Amino acid sequence: MSSSSSTSGDGIGFAGLLTIVFIVLKLTHVIDWSWWWVLAPVWITCALSLGILAIIGIGVGVIAVIDHRSHKRNRASISARRNNLRP
Repeated sequence: MSSSSSTSGDGIGFAGLLTIVFIVLKLTHVIDWSWWWVLAPVWITCALSLGILAIIGIGVGVIAVIDHRSHKRNRASISARRNNLRP
């Protein structure tokens, strides 16, 4: 008999849990923080994700430019060699 269970490892996460705790504490008047700070785990997580994506995008762009220039240089070198071989 085979038992198959489909469980997902994706949960609420630390930032989500912290946000829920902060919201509960704010609504029960335990903390007197601004809503910006109560929701900070959400926007800080988003900001970090966007920052990482921006860094990756810049890296990919730099690699693409370097690759394009090296191919352009190789084509010019091959063309120059061909012109030198012709009588």
